[in-house]
Amino acid sequence: MVIQKEKKSCGQVVEEWKEFVWNPRTHQFMGRTGTSWAFILLFYLVFYGFLTAMFSLTMWVMLQTVSDHTPKYQDRLATPGLMIRPKTENLDVIVNVSDTESWDQHVQKLNKFLDPYNDSIQAQKNDVCRPGRYYEQPDNGVLNYPKRACQFNRTQLGNCSGIGDPTHYGYSTGQPCVFIKMNRVINFYAGANQSMNVTCVGKRDEDAENLGHFVMFPANGNIDLMYFPYYGKKFHVNYTQPLVAVKFLNVTPNVEVNVECRINAANIATDDERDKFAGRVAFKLRINKT
Repeated sequence: MVIQKEKKSCGQVVEEWKEFVWNPRTHQFMGRTGTSWAFILLFYLVFYGFLTAMFSLTMWVMLQTVSDHTPKYQDRLATPGLMIRPKTENLDVIVNVSDTESWDQHVQKLNKFLDPYNDSIQAQKNDVCRPGRYYEQPDNGVLNYPKRACQFNRTQLGNCSGIGDPTHYGYSTGQPCVFIKMNRVINFYAGANQSMNVTCVGKRDEDAENLGHFVMFPANGNIDLMYFPYYGKKFHVNYTQPLVAVKFLNVTPNVEVNVECRINAANIATDDERDKFAGRVAFKLRINKT
């Protein structure tokens, strides 16, 4: 024989729920007395307080081993890479001489990129340094901060400076300027106290033929030692990287040309096949003319 449970009315359910939340006879709140709730809260307060203290102590110990100015581990950056400006997708510099919009974006990027190199800004913020030697600024037991930086004036870029240039870095005439910069590596003495420069070539024989002639600024693509070492973003607050500008004079039009530029320095390897950007950069250049 099946015994059916007596159905409770809605009022009875509400009364039972009220009694569960607060029972006036036993003075229990949600099934527990005040003392029981106090012990539970105290347990979790101590438990999470301990976890917080342990985490804070661990972070504090770790931060004591980390410098605010220099990365503790930078072994992956032992060899600086090269990059180009204007910065483009897939490192493709494509110029359609008759279409202003195709090259105006490059001009705007270069204007913004080169603004900090203006001679007036460099004279205001940075030092005139002695060429041919590193600009070392050791702490000698006392924090030497901020570090001074050497001037790299925009006028050093010659016909690629863009100053009073109606050709817009040569993009409006099919003789574009491409800027090469070396990535920053903290406390790296580029060149090993020897002169260094950037050279550019066509990657294949047909590229070399189509590349034509070009000129470099500063002359011969030289990078002076005085811009090294770099001490880090927080230390070297006004540091401006040295640049090499390459002005391509007569690239074969309507042909894609593969260009590779390398830094020639005693302590920078450029033949590591595992890292295509170690000491070098490859990009595509195409000048479209109708």
